[in-house]
Amino acid sequence: MSSKTERNDRKSGKKPVFGNRPEGPRDKGQKPAAQGFSGRDDAPRPPRAPDRNKSDADNFLWGRHPVLAALANPARRGTGRLLATAERAAEIEEGKLAHGHKIEVVEVQALTRMLPPGAVHQGLAFKVQPLEGVSLEELADPAPKPGEGGIIVMLDQLTDPQNVGAIFRSALAFGARGIIVQDRHAPALAGALAKAAVGATERLPHARVTNLSRALERLADLGWRAVGLDGTGEQTLEEALDRQPTVLVMGSEGDGIRRLVAEHCDVLAKIPMPGGFESLNVSNAAAVALYEASRAQRG
Repeated sequence: MSSKTERNDRKSGKKPVFGNRPEGPRDKGQKPAAQGFSGRDDAPRPPRAPDRNKSDADNFLWGRHPVLAALANPARRGTGRLLATAERAAEIEEGKLAHGHKIEVVEVQALTRMLPPGAVHQGLAFKVQPLEGVSLEELADPAPKPGEGGIIVMLDQLTDPQNVGAIFRSALAFGARGIIVQDRHAPALAGALAKAAVGATERLPHARVTNLSRALERLADLGWRAVGLDGTGEQTLEEALDRQPTVLVMGSEGDGIRRLVAEHCDVLAKIPMPGGFESLNVSNAAAVALYEASRAQRG
């Protein structure tokens, strides 16, 4: 596992929320559909109540492993609201796992109502601000010497929390230095993502950058080599990897790595699939790539 101590020590601000606009033109003379409760077809729509569960998802961690990892994170000391059932509260107190946080005992039904539908909380929740991350230079500088091990994962517009969380978990398991995401196109490291990461988001540093292509240019200046995963790559992943400090660039499942990002990679490589199946889930592909990269760096 990575020897890195926690470095995600800044908090993010609130994200803007965008509404949906109706699509398609309206036929000439067509009246708007009935909206509201006054009986008039053109009555204004009453304001919608905010979706509390949706808005709070980015401010909650839930489940035993994510919450305990957050409690142990020095960056979390003195912040957040720790909620636990009586059974979990006794477990935390007995194991001295609260790390200075006050435990608020709640009934399991009340805890369930506080969280998004389907959240498997295991009797524990922690309301905090999502971690913002570290700077690119903090994450990548200095680059290790060839053969000393050095892997960074870059995610190009991956937005599915389950996939991103699973990649954090694999990256920590295979000793990656950290993860780079694009600031505007990445989910908050909380909620379902943190649950899938099983605490890895609290232990593995990450950097949010505005432009991935410029970030790759800076990484190249610092001595990192970028290997993009692409099913059309001419080389296999085994052929492309070596003992140099490596940035593994992963694209979204639908579109893959975007063109400009791909052009800033030193090489595009594919995972050979002799079974004939078209592709792997992106989190599975990341686990394979991380294993191959760590093996290549060991020589």
